[in-house]
Amino acid sequence: MESKIKDFMNKVKIRNGHEPEFLQAVLEVAETVIPYIITKDIYFGKNILLRMVEPERAITFRVPWVDDKGVVQVNRGYRIQMNSAIGPYKGGLRFHPTVNMSILKFLAFEQVFKNSLTTLPMGGGKGGADFDPKRKSDNEIMRFCQSFMSELYRHIGQNTDIPAGDIGVGGREIGFLYGVYKKLRNEFTGVLTGKGMSWGGSLIRPEATGYGTVYFAESMLNTNKDTVKGKTILVSGSGNVAQFATEKATQLGGKVVTMSDSSGYIFDPAGFDVDKLAFIMELKNIRRGRISEYIEKYPSAKFVKGQTPWSEKCDMALPCATQNELNEDDAKTLISNGCICVSEGANMPSTHGAIANFHKAKILFAPGKASNAGGVATSGLEMSQNSLRLNWTREEVDNKLKQIMADIHDSCIKYGKDENGYIDYVKGANIAGFVKVADAMLAQGVV
Repeated sequence: MESKIKDFMNKVKIRNGHEPEFLQAVLEVAETVIPYIITKDIYFGKNILLRMVEPERAITFRVPWVDDKGVVQVNRGYRIQMNSAIGPYKGGLRFHPTVNMSILKFLAFEQVFKNSLTTLPMGGGKGGADFDPKRKSDNEIMRFCQSFMSELYRHIGQNTDIPAGDIGVGGREIGFLYGVYKKLRNEFTGVLTGKGMSWGGSLIRPEATGYGTVYFAESMLNTNKDTVKGKTILVSGSGNVAQFATEKATQLGGKVVTMSDSSGYIFDPAGFDVDKLAFIMELKNIRRGRISEYIEKYPSAKFVKGQTPWSEKCDMALPCATQNELNEDDAKTLISNGCICVSEGANMPSTHGAIANFHKAKILFAPGKASNAGGVATSGLEMSQNSLRLNWTREEVDNKLKQIMADIHDSCIKYGKDENGYIDYVKGANIAGFVKVADAMLAQGVV
């Protein structure tokens, strides 16, 4: 089996050898899906996984814009349209200086499986630009978004490709992007998700990824007749996902004691209550400040510069920042400190070595393609509401989100439970996501 996986990866490396993040994502899937493929005549010999790792379309384009000093700046824009076997491409846009083809291909590849797991009819895609929105004025961001969309609009549409937000792309950016799309196409459609409530958005969409991550963790704990209540929880990040994961974990009786940004992390042993979380939301969402400012308001907390929070003792960890933020040594520290459950809120935040250690210790571990699928699931619900020209209530959307996360958990158990009762959620998520897409690809022929 190892030789078959190695042969497959060698084929992928020939074309993508300079793309480490993409290769990491493919290897994680190959290790669990190839053994499954070999046992199924319907898939064996069809090169179905090799077809999945090749994007249907990869678009790059120039994004020129003028800053507030009148200087012309140039960035590079991308859209990876990975797989449309089960529906139109669906996936976020990321604005961050680290954005490149490798990162977007890994995100698009993960998105294919994630969207499949939601059971909604959505293919996988991802896009963005190497633009840094930090320390930019609203006018600079508007001009960049308008230039970016003036090219992207040619390649997207409500039945073709429906982008959403991601790192660096929140409600402000979605508004600017949608405004110019609407002007260029002269139509009001649901082509972007994450929209404002007054112009086609959905209740619970901002909260969905963070809420879903905690709902999935609760489902994992329930398999051991346990709950989030009473757990001490480490959260990384302080953006949208981290904020609402913290909110939901707190509502369920957990105590979140850390949050972070690129400068370091804060540790508050008393936990983040409603008022403290409101301060963090105002700090990050409105003032766009640094997480270190928290200790000025709450001096009983501490700030650890340049570090991630995984050295603190906890019962649960929710990595909600970015890819590869939790490494092998971090995993060993979490396990030795008593962590029993890790649910990924970000995309591929745990390295290959970290995941191996979680599995070796037999702790509950959920990969992002399963546990953070709540965001794209609610984007799908936003698309449905746009098509129907109506809005569901907060309770309706939240109930649908809970059911989708429960269904994803059930799918992971179906394909990931071994004879000893341990649930390998990575294996379960990969195979469950693969089967739906592979069946659709086989039915549609070699295209």
